[in-house]
Parts: sequence; structure tokens; C-alpha cells
Amino acid sequence: MLFIFGLGMFGSTFLLPLYLQSSLGYTPLQAGMVFLPMGVLTAISAPIAGAINDRIGARVPIIFGLSLMALSLFINRYLTLFSEIEQIMIPICMRGFGMGFIFAPLSAVSISQIPQRKMAQASGLTNILRQIGGSFGIALFGTMLTTRVKFHIGSLGQDVSVYSPSFNGVMARLSNFAVLSSGGTASQAMSKAQALLMERISKLAFVAAVGDVFTIAAMVSAVAVLPVLLLKESHRRAGGPKPAMLD
Repeated sequence: MLFIFGLGMFGSTFLLPLYLQSSLGYTPLQAGMVFLPMGVLTAISAPIAGAINDRIGARVPIIFGLSLMALSLFINRYLTLFSEIEQIMIPICMRGFGMGFIFAPLSAVSISQIPQRKMAQASGLTNILRQIGGSFGIALFGTMLTTRVKFHIGSLGQDVSVYSPSFNGVMARLSNFAVLSSGGTASQAMSKAQALLMERISKLAFVAAVGDVFTIAAMVSAVAVLPVLLLKESHRRAGGPKPAMLD
């Protein structure tokens, strides 16, 4: 579950800046600032999740967090070239809030059965698993993104036909725009129009591919709920008897 958590967290953090910069024209600084609320909300929800974990166990907060994470990733499936900031920020805030409910209880339950003398090794191992999951997620999502971009470019390219009245109308308008904006001959205008059309197709293909990868990421996060249901945990309820201390 830590591996899947790292995969979803780092994988989605890898995809969204690419979309913001490549499709919406954000600068790297602007794309980074979009993620600021995610960290704030994770810091707010983690103590709440810890308190719930102490009272009723880890299953409920982890399932709640994974559900929020999966839902936020699925909402990102509908990003377009014209998405408003609200459409971008709402899933990010949902994901940040959900991550706090996953990370704190999952980290606690993962080392709950570990002897004190092995606690340092166990803590290091959990961090390594999360980092490996993040690296795997970035590699996997990057490969899938490249594959899906090629697929959508091919799919959209099939609709481009010189025999289509719609295509010829678009090319005529783009040629007129190229002449008015930069001048040149009719042949140069047509070349510029073709370049503009291909740029548009590439952006549409990229956004569609990003949506496909977000859908798969949402499915992976949703499937991660299944091992949570099989989770064996032992926790001490608040106010319960304290373990005996050795002199």
C-alpha cells in the first residue's frame, strides 16, 4: 500500500505540471505554486487522521483517503485546453486532504508490529518503499503518456482529409490569419497554416493522453482499497491500559 501511495502521489505530481506548462502555458513557478495548497491540506488532515487511527483503527481513514485520491485523479480525466483554475485546484485540494488520511495511519500501522530494536530499520524501509513507488509511478506514467500521445495523434490525424469541407475551411482561415499576422506568399501562408493545425492536434492529443493516464492512476488508487480491507492491525484505544514498562 505504501508502494501504491507513492505511485499515485508522485505520478500525479509528475503529470499535472506537464499539463499546466505544455497545454495552458504556465511557467514553472506558476505550476509549482498550484501545488502549494496540497501540502497545506496534507499537514492539516494528517493529525486528524492520526486521532481517528488512535480511536477506531487505520482502515477507515486509509479507505477515506484512498477514495478521495482516486476521485480527484478521476476528475483530472476531464481536463481540457480550456480548463479554469477552479477545475484544476479542486482535485488538487481533494488529493492533498486525502493524502494526509493515507500517510499518517498507513505509516503507523506499517510499523505497529515491529520490535523497538528494529524500529529504525523498519522506518527506513517504509520510506524506501514509498520512494520506489514514486519512481516507478513516474517511469510508468511517462511511458504510458508517450504511448497514448502517439495513439491520439494517429487517431486525430485520420480525421484530417483534403477532401473534407471542414478541413479546407479551417485551412483557408488559418492561411488568412498567417498572411495578416506575418505576411508572406500564399505558399508560405499555407505552410504556416499546416504548422498551426499540427500544433493544435498535438496539444489535443497530449491533453487526451494525460486524461487517459489519470484514469489509470485513479483505477490503481481505487484497487488499493482491497488490501486495506484485509489489513490486520492492533491498536490501543485512547484511554486504554498502558503497556508495562521494564525497569
